[in-house]
Amino acid sequence: MQLEERMKKEKISIPMTTLDFYKYEIDGIIYYEFDATECSPPEPMVNTLNALRMIKNENERLVGYFFHEPVPLYAKIADSFVHEAKELENGDYKITFKKT
Repeated sequence: MQLEERMKKEKISIPMTTLDFYKYEIDGIIYYEFDATECSPPEPMVNTLNALRMIKNENERLVGYFFHEPVPLYAKIADSFVHEAKELENGDYKITFKKT
């Protein structure tokens, strides 16, 4: 089965967010994903902080796409989450957040 077939994205609603969020599962890990590349501050941070409330255990991740690396956000979540940042070819960033 192709990866695309395994990760059917379902649009979901997350309280106190203004962006579209999607949920999908790959290999037993549940992902919540959003795209903040077209947003202005503080919208990306506000949406991220509210969406992180969805992450309850080690089998869940939040994936956000940002127009720059959201360094100020990292300090706000350091006690509860770790992150992996990847710069994309177009200069945007894909950040994956995981509960510690």
